[in-house]
Amino acid sequence: MNETKIIAEAKNPPLEGREAGFNFIMAGGGTGGHIFPAVAIANAIKKLQPNANILFVGAKGKMEMEKVPQAGYKIEGLDIVGFNRSSLIKNIGLPYKLVKSFFQVRSIFKQFKPDAVIGVGGYSSFPVLRFAQSQGLKTFIHESNSFAGKSNRMLGKKATKIFVAIDGMEKFFPADKIIISGNPVRAAITNSNVSRNEAIRFFGLDPAKKTVLSVGGSLGAKGINEALDKHIEEFENNNLQLIWQTGKPYAAQAKARCEGRQNIWANDFITQMEYAYAAADVIISRSGAMSVSEICVIKKPAVFVPFPYAAEDHQTVNAKKLVDRKAAMMVSDSEASEKLVTTIIGLAKDEQEQNELKQNISKLSITNADEVIAGGILKLVI
Repeated sequence: MNETKIIAEAKNPPLEGREAGFNFIMAGGGTGGHIFPAVAIANAIKKLQPNANILFVGAKGKMEMEKVPQAGYKIEGLDIVGFNRSSLIKNIGLPYKLVKSFFQVRSIFKQFKPDAVIGVGGYSSFPVLRFAQSQGLKTFIHESNSFAGKSNRMLGKKATKIFVAIDGMEKFFPADKIIISGNPVRAAITNSNVSRNEAIRFFGLDPAKKTVLSVGGSLGAKGINEALDKHIEEFENNNLQLIWQTGKPYAAQAKARCEGRQNIWANDFITQMEYAYAAADVIISRSGAMSVSEICVIKKPAVFVPFPYAAEDHQTVNAKKLVDRKAAMMVSDSEASEKLVTTIIGLAKDEQEQNELKQNISKLSITNADEVIAGGILKLVI
């Protein structure tokens, strides 16, 4: 597969003279790793086709119901939940909710009349794309991870095109349907011109000190949080600062632990991630697809701690792709309590290691994935 040729063709569809007003449904969500790319793709479609109509469909009670309207798009919620791997008894009502969601999807389609449907992952995308395929509509999938989920694998058989983050995805999807696009990263990050000093002061910290950024995803990361909590004194002992995004479940405990410590900023969520990334000298992060893609774009040295219960352990696969290229480091969640803080402090003090990681991770940076995906969709729909 000629990756350069595929990306070039997808990015530059001949749009002149085409009729405006096409309707697109963007399906999926559950986490920021699905929502933010979906919004980026929607924005890119609107940039190329300003008269396009875009409707999001997500799961009621999930964060997309809040984040999507904040981005300026309408969203419809489905009464659907995902499969609970930790408690099988909680899955008793799943078949009923899945059937109910199909009826809800049918009603949404009847009113909105989509010309095409785009799935970005998350369990709410399955009934939407499956129904669209049953109606003969064009469907597109964006698979952000290096190990495709079961729903996307099933949907991929009848999808029109499948946009993937990296090469080697032929083991999950038909090769002739794959377009290597990368993962869409928020424009605020790809286009950021925030200086390190400005960013450090944004968090009330000292520009003269090395700064560690810890991010655990939109819901936080228990293994990372507990490791930092256990060894919190080590940051001050080594003249380091910490920007600690805790997630809501750990926020109160972290703030109490950090009270009076001038070298630590702790909060449940970081709204302006471009400031956090600009402030960071080194990063601790889960290895969800979007976190990995963002860190590739900002070209910072990172230690990944994969979430051990991710489907098919895809976060470990994501992290290993970088580790094997000497573009990042990894500590397992089970070893984080004893090894994580020691590892990140060692990295913060080793300029040579930092430079090697920066150089190698910069080769994996893709900044125009949203345009590639939007262009590829419009080329086949309009």
